[in-house]
Amino acid sequence: MLSEIGGENIKDREGEVLKPFFHFDTDETRQSLLSRARNVALWAIRQYEIEWNCIRFIQLSGTITYKIETNTTGNYLLRIHSERVNKEEIISELIFLNELRKIGDLVPEGIMSCNGSYVLECETEDGYRKPCVTIMKWVEGERWSGEFTDSHVFSIGVMIGKMHETSASLDASHNFVRPHWGISSFREEITKLERYYPRFLSGGSWKLYQKAIDKIIDQLASMQRDVRNYGLIHADLHSGNVVFNNGLPYPIDFGRCGFGYYLYDMAAALLELYPKHRWLLIQGYESVVKLGKDYIRDLECFFIMFMIENYCHHSSDTREIPSLIEEQKYALAYITEYINDRSFLFKVIEPIEPEKI
Repeated sequence: MLSEIGGENIKDREGEVLKPFFHFDTDETRQSLLSRARNVALWAIRQYEIEWNCIRFIQLSGTITYKIETNTTGNYLLRIHSERVNKEEIISELIFLNELRKIGDLVPEGIMSCNGSYVLECETEDGYRKPCVTIMKWVEGERWSGEFTDSHVFSIGVMIGKMHETSASLDASHNFVRPHWGISSFREEITKLERYYPRFLSGGSWKLYQKAIDKIIDQLASMQRDVRNYGLIHADLHSGNVVFNNGLPYPIDFGRCGFGYYLYDMAAALLELYPKHRWLLIQGYESVVKLGKDYIRDLECFFIMFMIENYCHHSSDTREIPSLIEEQKYALAYITEYINDRSFLFKVIEPIEPEKI
């Protein structure tokens, strides 16, 4: 079986069928992948003018990432990309980041290799597709541990507003090749959830999910799209993708960036916050960009959509199942409010015990 993150087998020039580099569906194939990745990382780093002294594995997710440490030129982030994105999409991500950097050192910066390329196709073991690798300047800062302060949340809202303001003014001549986050992508994610939901949802709970999924799709279909509410977005602005430096927030990991509604971006940031802080983040955002008159209804749609997409992403990993089960009493409470047309974003919602559904 191919990995949930992998792609289809393809053939090389000699007609040999090549397996996806990101093939992993068991602990054994995961360890095999990480072994291949280590060799790719060591090969790739030699293609750059970087005098490094340490390379540290960070994580395996949509990409495999490493931190490269130096004594003289700061630190770098090395990314091995999965087959879900092609070279053109990766280049478009870097173009987007360069545009955002015009408003300051807000985002990561791509680094050119010795041969003048920002994206390398790297050598790997025989029988596997060559993965793409990029290296970026490391965004200095720390993920915030503990609860956000009012100031932190407001400043994150300002940061998101500045990103969206810049995105809305991007030169349309750029031929960005990035995914679109909407009905089609959501349906693709749900296909995965239909396979794995019994691991953490009862039949009754799944019926509630299905009602919410149908409502989200109907609501997305009715939304009007224009340059004020739709453009290039980060698309994964959870707290783990924000670091703080001298009290100011900086976004990292743009690997999921693509086209979508700006409210979808904001919903990702709101998901982990208390109701009071959700309102403060929106105030910070509106200090830069004013929202439309009836934005709350759509924002709540994206809130539930992003929450469900998170479960789609994690449901295939058996190590994640205990935490998914624990979260359902809160997820089902939000879903119940949503499908019953009760606004919930700024309220404290009482959890629902799944076994009572």
